[in-house]
Amino acid sequence: MAGRGDFDLFRIGEEHDMLRDSVRALAEAKIAPYAADVDEQGRFPQEALDALTANDLHAVHIPEEYGGSGADALATVIVIEEVARVCASSSLIPAVNKLGTMPLILSASEELKKQYLAPVARGEAMFSYCLSEPEAGSDAAGMKTRAVRDGDFYVLNGVKRWITNAGVSEYYTVMAVTDPEKRSRGISAFVVEKSDEGVSFGAPEKKLGIKGSPTREVYLDNVRIPASRMIGDEGTGFSTAMATLDHTRVTIAAQALGIAQGALDYAKGYVTERKQFGKPVADFQGVQFMLADMAMKLAAARALTYQAAAKSQRNDPDLTFHGAAAKCYASDAAMEITIDAIQLLGGYGYTRDYPVERMMRDAKITQIYEGTNQVQRIVMARNLPK
Repeated sequence: MAGRGDFDLFRIGEEHDMLRDSVRALAEAKIAPYAADVDEQGRFPQEALDALTANDLHAVHIPEEYGGSGADALATVIVIEEVARVCASSSLIPAVNKLGTMPLILSASEELKKQYLAPVARGEAMFSYCLSEPEAGSDAAGMKTRAVRDGDFYVLNGVKRWITNAGVSEYYTVMAVTDPEKRSRGISAFVVEKSDEGVSFGAPEKKLGIKGSPTREVYLDNVRIPASRMIGDEGTGFSTAMATLDHTRVTIAAQALGIAQGALDYAKGYVTERKQFGKPVADFQGVQFMLADMAMKLAAARALTYQAAAKSQRNDPDLTFHGAAAKCYASDAAMEITIDAIQLLGGYGYTRDYPVERMMRDAKITQIYEGTNQVQRIVMARNLPK
């Protein structure tokens, strides 16, 4: 009978807690010291990649049969969350490796999985995801990139925009139109390699935040690839892309959680030390109420995100709603929490000498990418819980 207390009611496992402790220690020692410089210089966080790879944390989600750690969806969330707590740009390494490889994990042939997941698991390559285009953002099904069959090959032509870690990643999951008559049912997914002839990249975008993670256009100019590099059957690319996002929106929620946690931790420490009117700023009730609201929103966002991670792990039928809800709620909460953190630091919060302004700039993207929060609300409305 229920109620005897012999089951873990809303408590994560001990191994997850141990993972958090180890990732936090690593992030504070090896990633945090470079976060401000990475942002200031707009440079790729190589130190983070090296540290994550050395500790097998760069792509923990890859199943063991392909040489990966086989971490569950919650463990992946915890890794991303703890890295994002000190540097959002660096958290895009494990997050985008999952985004790029998820289409293969969901839909690819065994041969393709072995060929491309193993090098990622070994830390030899990163994997990016190419869905958006200049004229196809929220309306991804309106894409123009074409893949035309030519014997045992496909020839790809088009432009992909907003591609995270483009130019650094070795591999790219590319969605392209194979049958223009069928709209979303005429889209197929392919693996493209950086070294394929005809692949090139635009200049890095000049962004508000996540400046350490390069965002560039990917140009496909008569890129000829073997037909065996198609992920799944022809015409299934769009459904694979959408199924991928159901899982990876949870990782964006994790990023938002981490950014918000970093901002709350910093603000809490600051107001405890800072004195005004002869006492710590933390002693004023107005400040206490702000901190309480920040912590409450974060706790709600974390509960929603971890629940969505569990649904992602089990591939529950209601994952679509919960993934969208977690991403939307956590990113909105992160934006509110980081803005409040700046307020709590006063004038100091507005300067680049303190990390909270960076956290606010980084938080903003979590409301936009992998589907804007307006799109998340459409997704939720179409998938309301029964």
